[in-house]
Amino acid sequence: MRGLLSLLLLACCCGQLAAHELKTALSKVLFNPRSGNIEVMHRFYVHDAEHGVKQLFDKNADLLNSEQTQQLFNGYVSDHFSIARLSGEPLPLSLVGGQLDGRFYWVYQEAAIPAEIAGLRIKHNALQGLWPAQINTVNIEGRGAIKTLSFDSKTDWQQVSF
Repeated sequence: MRGLLSLLLLACCCGQLAAHELKTALSKVLFNPRSGNIEVMHRFYVHDAEHGVKQLFDKNADLLNSEQTQQLFNGYVSDHFSIARLSGEPLPLSLVGGQLDGRFYWVYQEAAIPAEIAGLRIKHNALQGLWPAQINTVNIEGRGAIKTLSFDSKTDWQQVSF
């Protein structure tokens, strides 16, 4: 009986943890030689994104069922992620779109790979205005070893060299 009670208590705690925002996002910046583009893929937990759009846009916003809300969120993420050359010259990103994929919501951006690039400066502050605990992790791939940057609400621009 005691074991069953412990198991039930554990299940309740795990359910409560799963219901809370994780306050993390993972992005990949991929140098793709086949397309000639820097491809950017942002992955947010649907639960976090859904709560975010309700606070950012409208309490009735519906990321799951409204293409308009999805477009608003895509634009929001695009406005809160930037890349630049090491000199600070911006690399303009085009918004490709977004999609629901199970428990995740993805936002896609791209830019042409510049002829000569020795590194990147990156800024990623999506959802940090809502939740200061939000951590945005960015992996940079396709230029040597994978490099990882983590952004919290106190982090501004960071850079990587190739």
